[in-house]
Amino acid sequence: MTILALYSIKGGVGKTSSAVNLAFIAARNGYRTLIWDLDPQGASSYYFRVQPKIKGGGSDLIAGKRALDGLIKGTDFDNLDLLPADFSFRNLDLLLDVKKKPTRQLKKLLKPLVADYDFIFLDCPPNISLLSEAVFEAADILLSPIIPSTLSIRALDQLQQFISDQQLNHLLLIPFFSMVDRRKKMHLDIIKHLIETYPNTLSTAIPYASDIERMGLEQCPLGVYSHNDRSIKAYDALWQEILTRINTP
Repeated sequence: MTILALYSIKGGVGKTSSAVNLAFIAARNGYRTLIWDLDPQGASSYYFRVQPKIKGGGSDLIAGKRALDGLIKGTDFDNLDLLPADFSFRNLDLLLDVKKKPTRQLKKLLKPLVADYDFIFLDCPPNISLLSEAVFEAADILLSPIIPSTLSIRALDQLQQFISDQQLNHLLLIPFFSMVDRRKKMHLDIIKHLIETYPNTLSTAIPYASDIERMGLEQCPLGVYSHNDRSIKAYDALWQEILTRINTP
């Protein structure tokens, strides 16, 4: 089982749309896939038409009163399950803070699912917090969407520095470009600069496109209603590039 966290310190960079679409593509390709919506806003849950609410909320989860496997919901798609969000997740930092070894709690919760899934995607809220530290401990891959802007690159620099300072040597940080408009020279210049600065950056870029924005209206992954356009092709190519990086057949 490989755990991939869609994460950025900065909000509004396409974490949720990427988590939903990559999980959908993985499942469509035959991988047993789970997406865990850790954001109290519940956007991933909304895209899959699942109510963002779990019995007992975050407090029962962190207290060990409920196991994750009893909270998993099926989606409309084969091989793809969802752990929905709950508004109580806004307090996960406080709940983790009173636990012994708080940063290891998510990893402990996910461990029983090892035999059930090939990939688990974590859709994470932005900023650095105790929850994000727990995500870093649990994840194998940190997929970080970067929009071509100076503030987005600054957030990536901060994230890389934090990973280095915390000596999270097991964690592979893989940036990729999101919301790219290739008509803008600034976008092209920033892409070139970042690839030179972060050689681990994926070459596939997700375009800034209205069909991706339609996900909220359609309440489903992009590949359900769009089959031949550049956006779904970009996500397909991105997934294949990710598989190559993690050496999965």
